[in-house]
Amino acid sequence: MAVSRINEAGLNVNQYGNRNVVINGAMKVAQRGTSFASVGNVYTLDRFSMYKQNAGSAFTVSQSSVTDLAGFANAFKVDCTTADTSIASNEQVHVAYKAEGQDLQRFQKGHATALGFTLSFYVKTNKTGVYTIKLFDRDNTRDVSGSYTVADANWNRYTVNFPADTTGKFDDDNASSLEIFFQLVQGSDTTGGTLNTAWRANSDASAASGQVNFADSTSNDWEITGVQLEVGDTATDFEHRSFSDDLTRCQRYYNRSYTYGVATAAADNNTPIHHMSRGGSYNIIGQFFHPRDMRASPTVVLYNPINGTVNQLKGDGSSYANAALLANSPKGACFFVNATTITETVFLSVHATFDAEF
Repeated sequence: MAVSRINEAGLNVNQYGNRNVVINGAMKVAQRGTSFASVGNVYTLDRFSMYKQNAGSAFTVSQSSVTDLAGFANAFKVDCTTADTSIASNEQVHVAYKAEGQDLQRFQKGHATALGFTLSFYVKTNKTGVYTIKLFDRDNTRDVSGSYTVADANWNRYTVNFPADTTGKFDDDNASSLEIFFQLVQGSDTTGGTLNTAWRANSDASAASGQVNFADSTSNDWEITGVQLEVGDTATDFEHRSFSDDLTRCQRYYNRSYTYGVATAAADNNTPIHHMSRGGSYNIIGQFFHPRDMRASPTVVLYNPINGTVNQLKGDGSSYANAALLANSPKGACFFVNATTITETVFLSVHATFDAEF
């Protein structure tokens, strides 16, 4: 018989779904691609980004295959490709995750009844030592930090507890409210003193005290998977979701017309053929509907599906250039192309990416 556990929020953690605030915590979804060289300040695997500030080091991020951790098949891998052994005072490198305020009301932050935050994850790295994590409340510019210590090069599950905060409510909207920084490299601006483990007005000082320099050798690799953020002070078993469920959640922030697994801007003839209408001055107009409503009106990039050329549509045996966005919303987008010589009925094909990340 299964034994139920009740956490401090009064929830049966063996039965209660949607415990995990983090989307794609098992690193299964990678719509943008599976390998990213010399990354800096970009999203890579869905919902996770790499951030660099004044760093002399360089990194490749990839979706790695996991064979030695039961229950998981993928991880977010950071490979140091250019070492930096002399860290500038304002240098920062971290992996970031950002969550909407309307998904965080369960923490009751800013109320007398505020609840704590429990972050759990699996990490495997050959660079042992102390690693720090910072939570940043963007709505109220407050922060708190925690740490975990890597003692071997195996997969280990780590749990970091962050206290409740009765100051500053999360906004109930679709903007970034809570940001998680898995820190890898930090300069002296953040590493001095004793690690700050209480909520405070945001400050660099003591935000990463004790942080190891992950960038000190090109032999260093760091992998993470099974990322879970939940209410209370107890880490429950990782909440596994189906691939389709994770993909659907990710498509709120980023989606594309390409076949899954085909690189963006690569040839992909598996696009739907859009029947365009002919408007005034021989404009050809077409539209996309998103698989689900996006977080906000996205940034749209159009591609020729035959050769990947940006802002170009393919049709009638030749390429119509100068495709442009006509209208855009969280539900879909309209685009057009000027064509001076067209037949009465024109079929055009086009690919697009839609980005509504923070």
